[in-house]
Amino acid sequence: MTKPRILTGDRPTGPLHIGHYVGSLRNRVALQHEYETYVLLADVQALTDNFEHPQKVRDNVLEVALDYLAVGLDPRVATFVIQSQVPEIAELTVFYLNLVTVSHLRQNPTVKTEIAQKGYGEAVPAGFFVYPVSQAADITAFGANLVPVGDDQLPMIEQTREIVRRFNYLYAPVLVEPQALVGETARLPGLDGRAKMSKSLGNAIFLSDSADEVARKVRGMYTDPNHLRVEDPGTVEGNPVFAYLDAFDPDRERVQALKEHYQRGGLGDVKVKRHLLEVLEATLAPIRARRAEFARNRGAVEAMVREGTGRGREVAAATMRAVRQAMHLDYFTQAPGLSPTPPATA
Repeated sequence: MTKPRILTGDRPTGPLHIGHYVGSLRNRVALQHEYETYVLLADVQALTDNFEHPQKVRDNVLEVALDYLAVGLDPRVATFVIQSQVPEIAELTVFYLNLVTVSHLRQNPTVKTEIAQKGYGEAVPAGFFVYPVSQAADITAFGANLVPVGDDQLPMIEQTREIVRRFNYLYAPVLVEPQALVGETARLPGLDGRAKMSKSLGNAIFLSDSADEVARKVRGMYTDPNHLRVEDPGTVEGNPVFAYLDAFDPDRERVQALKEHYQRGGLGDVKVKRHLLEVLEATLAPIRARRAEFARNRGAVEAMVREGTGRGREVAAATMRAVRQAMHLDYFTQAPGLSPTPPATA
């Protein structure tokens, strides 16, 4: 029996951070041996709001691949695929655009939030506006049963499910309807106390940060602004230090004891941050070491991504053949030298 499939991935716009790790990466590593896993380096999606900086996207494809390897994704069981090198995804996107209304896209909570954050107003690029449809093409091109995501991406998965249901109803039941899998820690707040850790907001700890950089960031973290003296009672809710301890400290009893001590007073922020730094380093030090080891042979990493992309395109091409047949687009005639589905290339 074949294994069920996972499709997941990230936009290569910069290094991945610990919010990515607890929200999705940790799940991917845990599940990669149970599922046939495809990990998308989503450079096309990255260009929807970085179209003026294509070199930035190109440079970060390998950096994100290094982050994947560093956290423990194994290229022997997880296939890394560059999105732009699988043209079948773009073809699926075009077909799916007919199955979604503009008003429905406009109401997508994730899109609305990101448009507001970026200050686009009415000047939002069309590619950015419709990227939920492209994401649906990513997922369905690989026939994914499960998609590990952060909770902010749940509306995207629901959009995909709606597209799949509509396609299967109109044409033929050939597409797989995926399920979302949210990590145990759905979202980490930013170092500055904002609700979300983000590269663009500059409030993140990156997986590739040095030990000194992590220490500097932890020391500067936002805490309870009313906790002015050690003896003062402090607030745990909304305090990023304790949110990070919940996500990374495996000793639940110790975390609970720290919370209770902080709430009744007598526990200073410096001491809690010192403990958090020790906990974070227990996770990040081996990740940092593995990343450095893989980075010493970038040629081998490039070859691994190239091979994975070829395997991924074979899967997407098989999906396109089924989609074209369902839509009655599998013509028996074509222009000389062209074929309805280009052959897979390594």
